[in-house]
Amino acid sequence: MGLKQIPKLRIGDLEANIPIVQGGMGVGISLSGLASAVANEGGIGIIAAAGIGMLEPDFNRNFKEANKRALRREIKKAREMTAGVIGINIMVALSDYNDLLQVALDEGADVVFLGAGLPLKILKTLLPNRSRKAVVKVIPIVSSARAAKIIFRYWGKNYNHVPDAVVVEGPLAGGHLGFKKEHINNPDYALEKILPEVISVIKPYEQHFNKSIPVIAAGGVYTGADIHKFMQLGAQGVQMATSFVATHECDASIRFK
Repeated sequence: MGLKQIPKLRIGDLEANIPIVQGGMGVGISLSGLASAVANEGGIGIIAAAGIGMLEPDFNRNFKEANKRALRREIKKAREMTAGVIGINIMVALSDYNDLLQVALDEGADVVFLGAGLPLKILKTLLPNRSRKAVVKVIPIVSSARAAKIIFRYWGKNYNHVPDAVVVEGPLAGGHLGFKKEHINNPDYALEKILPEVISVIKPYEQHFNKSIPVIAAGGVYTGADIHKFMQLGAQGVQMATSFVATHECDASIRFK
């Protein structure tokens, strides 16, 4: 497949020339360096918010402020290095989830990816209203069709709005997913099975809200053949993380790499 044939990933009015999302890796692994490098190549670069303030001098005394300060700084640094698409990965289970979400909004992140929990109650400022469009794309991370159904049903009923896209992670993903060890090699839990189920759940909401809602496949995606396989199954993009860890651009310590 030539470069001109590679489909773009479109999320509303946001467009990535390469349908690859660099997955968020917390506690200083994916920061502005990696995210901006991926964005410069046409993908979606992600800064992970979890534990981002760990090197701030007051982290142990006031971790919420330390995390907010560090996230704000990393978003600004990324913006200085790229004009591409920058997103923030925020874990719903974090005690400072709303604070970090507000920082992402204030600093003009293009996308927020919300995982490690069901993002049911969200900041109203993330939602469009009659006077303005939503300023940031909101993308939940799910590991089952059931989770997707719960989120979309709740949002549709309470906000008259639905997420802009969905990341579906199989048991090979490194996220906080709820899978058990025995699920890893169980075909009933394989991403190849979960992905079409999630797409099926979302289809009626695309029709009802008259919008395209791309599904992004994640977990065990390593090669071009993997990407092709999942896009043939209906994904409009893939999320990859581990493959980026040992790159020069990754923000992690060389000893970790």
